[in-house]
Amino acid sequence: MAADGNITKDIIYEAVAPDDFESMLDLDRYGARSTAFDKIISATHDHFWDPLDKKYIDFDEPFDMENEMLLPEDMIISLGTDYVSNHLSDWKTRVRFANQSALRSFSSILHGEQGALNLSASLCHVLLDQGAQEYAANQTREEARHVTAFAKYIKARWGRPAECGPTLKTLLVDIIGSPEVYKKIIGMQMLVEGLAMGAFATFFNNINDPLGKKLMQLVMTDEAFHHKFGKIWADRTIPHLSEAEHEIIETWAAHCFQTLLFNLVSPSQQRDLYEEFGLDPDRVIAEMAQMVTDETRRENMKEQSNIFRVLV
Repeated sequence: MAADGNITKDIIYEAVAPDDFESMLDLDRYGARSTAFDKIISATHDHFWDPLDKKYIDFDEPFDMENEMLLPEDMIISLGTDYVSNHLSDWKTRVRFANQSALRSFSSILHGEQGALNLSASLCHVLLDQGAQEYAANQTREEARHVTAFAKYIKARWGRPAECGPTLKTLLVDIIGSPEVYKKIIGMQMLVEGLAMGAFATFFNNINDPLGKKLMQLVMTDEAFHHKFGKIWADRTIPHLSEAEHEIIETWAAHCFQTLLFNLVSPSQQRDLYEEFGLDPDRVIAEMAQMVTDETRRENMKEQSNIFRVLV
């Protein structure tokens, strides 16, 4: 039984309901494997790495979290306000604030990787094509090592991750729980994975921790292929959409993009951080609102290093 609501323009993305395992046993299906994903499946061996093997990455490498900021101060936007900057005049307190802010960024990445793992696994249950299914299984394995790696990094630097913010949590639950394949691919493979690539590149270029830089380098080798899966879908789907289908897909893409752009990095998502350091969250948010306007967002999006630029 086909999954309701799918917009399928290429048979390689044909899907069934998650509980329809009987369709996977159809004999004709076994002889109709697509070759569209063979190159990215085969490339899995070329970018293999193991977060549990110190030959690839050693999470015991030290970093002075008490005296050094993981990320440059200008990446901690709230420190650019007079209120926060004056309140956190002591250097060690300032460093701790910056690193606690970085914890929330890395925790969001960890939660996003967990979402990508679950979503990839869910695609294995619904995609009929063996090639697409094998690709999804490969990505599931790679996302699992990302979860392991970021969990180990966070444990090494902070001990425990921060809670998943409500905006990201709601979006991940929405994407993963959706029965429509196009929502999964647009939401995760194209937008969330695209955002992740931007974040990894930005952190790789700016992070002061050699271990963090190594982690970003390793993860980026995987993520480029994950984003490619979404691009193949777009190339084979978008040109064949009806006007009504275009509107459906554009509305969903806009919803995901705007959710990420306007809420994921919103200061309102870090109220607990401000309270932890004796700051008035409303005052921080008000001062940051004066700094980050729609105009500054548009200007920042022109920068090649802007995280959200990869989604445009």
